[in-house]
Amino acid sequence: MERPTHSTAGPLALLYAALIVYASLFPFTGWRDQGIVPWAYLRAPWPRYWTGFDLAVNVAGYVPMGLLLALALLRTRRAGVAVLLAAGAATALSFSMECLQSYLPMRVASNVDFAFNTAGGWLGALLAWALARLGAIGRWEQVRTRWFGRQARGALVLLALWPVGLLFPMPVAYGMGQVYERAEEALAEWLMDTPFLDWLPVRDIELQPMLPWAAAASVALGALAPCVLGYTLVAPRARRALFALAALVVGLAVSALSAALSYGPANAWAWVTPAVQQGLPLATVGAAALLPLPPRACAAALAVILLAQLGLLNSATPDVYFASTLQKWEQGQFIHFYGLSQWVGWLWPFAVLVWLPARLFDRNPMPAPPAP
Repeated sequence: MERPTHSTAGPLALLYAALIVYASLFPFTGWRDQGIVPWAYLRAPWPRYWTGFDLAVNVAGYVPMGLLLALALLRTRRAGVAVLLAAGAATALSFSMECLQSYLPMRVASNVDFAFNTAGGWLGALLAWALARLGAIGRWEQVRTRWFGRQARGALVLLALWPVGLLFPMPVAYGMGQVYERAEEALAEWLMDTPFLDWLPVRDIELQPMLPWAAAASVALGALAPCVLGYTLVAPRARRALFALAALVVGLAVSALSAALSYGPANAWAWVTPAVQQGLPLATVGAAALLPLPPRACAAALAVILLAQLGLLNSATPDVYFASTLQKWEQGQFIHFYGLSQWVGWLWPFAVLVWLPARLFDRNPMPAPPAP
């Protein structure tokens, strides 16, 4: 009897719930009690100022939550039960977030938001039910097993998170994991006025902006990383080539979307600097060169790629121009929804490095690529 594949919908639903919590409660400061019950917003009149866009965003924001939860539950529950549980969980999450917003001075609890968030959760759950009835889920399971195998959940979750991390503007395109300077500053702030501050290592030389060749190399390594991550699952060379092409196209599209959301549609391609123009062809060549490697060797190569990129990124500091534009971006309207993508971008390479040993030392042998 074949073992069932492990669903990626469950972990993705939990991560999406974390995104909703972050977006709903940011900036997590100024908590106060207004002297009313937190669910008082349910009895409030319809707000005087609202737009169709606001309502659409409230619905759309919870559709993935209901969809992912229902997809995860459909594997172990009857369709009706899965839909009810998924929609109920989305409703409970929205209700809790609106209640907590009543304690935040910068947020406003709204019965309209709650109603349309709930509608989005129900819509997503019903969409999952419809996909199951149409057989789309079963066909996806077949495609997933044929392309990636049955033990691919961890890698597929990481691959799904990679474009999320690209949504937040970066000093260097595809430069995930540049955390050293910020972590150093945060640690110094936390240890301020404590004897432990003296234990903090002090750098003799200030970090400098990245040199052009290092920026191009970082772009190449960052764009290559998801391709090689896919190679640890996909064995046939033709499929690897298609996967690498898809990963590179997704990276281009999401990076353009990030620039458009951050700086306006007219600047959607402003991120394509000389470093990007040099780095992306290098990534394409690297992806082609690694096609023949067996999956276990690809896992080892991925570790080298990530460590090399992290070394380049964390030995440099963002330039002044990026720091000023980022400060303006952080004050804009997208920070509430996309702020968590910054954390994904910071932590994604480290999450892959944590996952890689399990892949390298997996008792189940990795498939070897067939002879051309």
